[in-house]
Amino acid sequence: MSGATADIIEVCEALPEEKRSEVVDFARFLLAQLGEHHWEKMIADTKPRPKLEEFLKASAQEGEEPLDVSRL
Repeated sequence: MSGATADIIEVCEALPEEKRSEVVDFARFLLAQLGEHHWEKMIADTKPRPKLEEFLKASAQEGEEPLDVSRL
């Protein structure tokens, strides 16, 4: 276990239950931000992706008709 993890555990144990939940919520928020950053980085990457391009072209050709919500 890292020192930071031990510090977080120690702090949480000293907090009332209600405040522990807030710490957990914040930690989950931070994790979500990391995930979003990862996706933004992947989307912004200019590296060629021929298989993805091929899939997108094929998908676009299949969906030539407008979306009919009543058929969903």
